[in-house]
Amino acid sequence: MDIREITPRYSVSPQIAAEDIPEIVAAGYTCVICNRPDVEIPPSHHATVIEAAAKAAGLDFIVNPLTHETMTADRLQLQRQTLEGAEGKVLAYCASGTRSTVAWMFGHADTLDADTLLNAAAAGGYHLEALRPQLEYLSQS
Repeated sequence: MDIREITPRYSVSPQIAAEDIPEIVAAGYTCVICNRPDVEIPPSHHATVIEAAAKAAGLDFIVNPLTHETMTADRLQLQRQTLEGAEGKVLAYCASGTRSTVAWMFGHADTLDADTLLNAAAAGGYHLEALRPQLEYLSQS
């Protein structure tokens, strides 16, 4: 598993498996967000499979599948509300961790400046400078 910290309370990861849940719990996460649509993956990794393992281990689990077309204001709001309402650390996953990082960035563009968002993403290994214009636009909305 390749967990990358974006903030002290929010980390991202490429696709996880049910077998990864004990490691996620041991790392102190209390909530998992699935940002990967089931159509991208085999049934063994569908959200319902991961959710069952996560809930059995006492984790909160949120399904918020994202694509370029579905990264809408309501989905970004769910991502942010989940993080803000979580009792502890949140792990969001998708194919590579990029969508989960972008969702965090776009969801916080109204309160954090573009440099802060881009630096946090870069610290996690996601170099997303090309999103600067969108982040700056969102910060003015």
